[in-house]
Amino acid sequence: ATLAKGVGHFEDTSIWGGNVCLASHNRGANDYFGKIHTLDAGDKITLTTKLGTKTYEVTTVSKVSETDRSGLEESGESCLTLYTCVRDQRDLRYCVRAIEVV
Repeated sequence: ATLAKGVGHFEDTSIWGGNVCLASHNRGANDYFGKIHTLDAGDKITLTTKLGTKTYEVTTVSKVSETDRSGLEESGESCLTLYTCVRDQRDLRYCVRAIEVV
């Protein structure tokens, strides 16, 4: 239901400092992560919330099992983790990890 409205936040993760984990659709009306598969290491991502704006640099873009939740683990650094489906591979998810650029 959350993803029908936009980007969802994994509630057990940080909302601002530490590992901020988000998920969204990449097709259809709410395709906020529609270009996620085009990201490469070094690309920049800007996150804007009520708390402010942060910029992150992509470190990895990988495909993981739909049950792999290791990207949700707390990190000692300020980072962003994004999850979305992989087209025509329903058992996989894209997992993008980016670290904050200070």
